[in-house]
Amino acid sequence: MKKPIGGAGPRALKTRIKKKRGLKNSSRRWLERHLNDPYVHRAKAEGFRSRAAFKLIEIDDRYKLLKPGARVIDLGAAPGGWSQVAARRTGSTDDNPSIVAIDYLGMDAVPGTVFLKMDFLDPAAPDRLIEALGGAPDVVISDMAAPTTGHRRTDHIRTMQLCEVAADFAVSVLKPGGHFLAKTFQGGTENEVLDMLKRSFASVHHVKPPASREESVELYLLAKGFKGRVEREEQQE
Repeated sequence: MKKPIGGAGPRALKTRIKKKRGLKNSSRRWLERHLNDPYVHRAKAEGFRSRAAFKLIEIDDRYKLLKPGARVIDLGAAPGGWSQVAARRTGSTDDNPSIVAIDYLGMDAVPGTVFLKMDFLDPAAPDRLIEALGGAPDVVISDMAAPTTGHRRTDHIRTMQLCEVAADFAVSVLKPGGHFLAKTFQGGTENEVLDMLKRSFASVHHVKPPASREESVELYLLAKGFKGRVEREEQQE
């Protein structure tokens, strides 16, 4: 894995977890990886709630999605790392918030962010999001993933369905020229989603930021330059 700028140096001590009764080897390895992860240390040092914040930072550094004044909807926001990044980069404030986040899990307040504690799959959620934002968003971001069941294929399918729902939402609410970013997985059956996005956006491709662990099947689907709903409807006729 590429180390982030400012990460632990080559002399940093590596934390090891002793073998304990009742602790599986896989759990011990996960703990060791987490404790020695330079992104975890950076997140704590820079005040971010999760290492996932650096995935959005790295993507935005390259693709320039979060411009000052942009209005953003953050799907599956808890614990709030992506909302923190979005608020800082757009200049959102509590007095004039331009970030609206949603998650069925609770989340501590993020400066410059309006948080809705509800399931994005609730039929009322889209209207609540637009009402809270006060208009159409410039960017829709989603780091949603389905709760794991332990069955890899089932987890994969459920997360791909969330990506599809997020994509449908994005093309129904984005401003022309807007952008969409969502978590997906390698090897998914996502042809219909890709085809829909390619019709609706100027460019569509997959991104794997350095902060996404090399061994992970996680990818991000990035669609830039929304063409607008009128043009999209004409293309589907």
